[in-house]
Amino acid sequence: HLDTLLDARPDILNHNLETVERLQRPIRKTARYDRSFWVLKHAKSRDFITKTGIMLGIGEQKEEVAQVIRDIAAADVDILTIGQYLSPSKEHAPIDRWVTPAEFAEWKAFALEAGIKHVESGPLVRSSYRADEQVTKFGLMDRRQRPAR
Repeated sequence: HLDTLLDARPDILNHNLETVERLQRPIRKTARYDRSFWVLKHAKSRDFITKTGIMLGIGEQKEEVAQVIRDIAAADVDILTIGQYLSPSKEHAPIDRWVTPAEFAEWKAFALEAGIKHVESGPLVRSSYRADEQVTKFGLMDRRQRPAR
């Protein structure tokens, strides 16, 4: 089904990892870390701009965050968003901690240094955060402005 989606030629393929490898099962019940990376790598193999996002404040450790960022960079993902985890309901995992703006800035610097081309990192950052700037940075045009093929 992924190739069906890619055949539609989206400007950017976003698939959020959401958290570190250790917390995948407790947080993403039906997802797998390796499968998520397969999705991102497959899209990249077809020359798509790829994007993923992670949330902090859900019980992750510092070294785990560093590792997921290194894994994202190794998969040649172009865009990374890093935001604060907010528990959507009482049935979901509780917020473990509030991440400081300074820590978000540190992770942004780390990710850029790791080779990720564009990083948005802050407590209010979500997948669509400053998406217009990402489109501009990667030289994409609004589909309505593209000439017909």
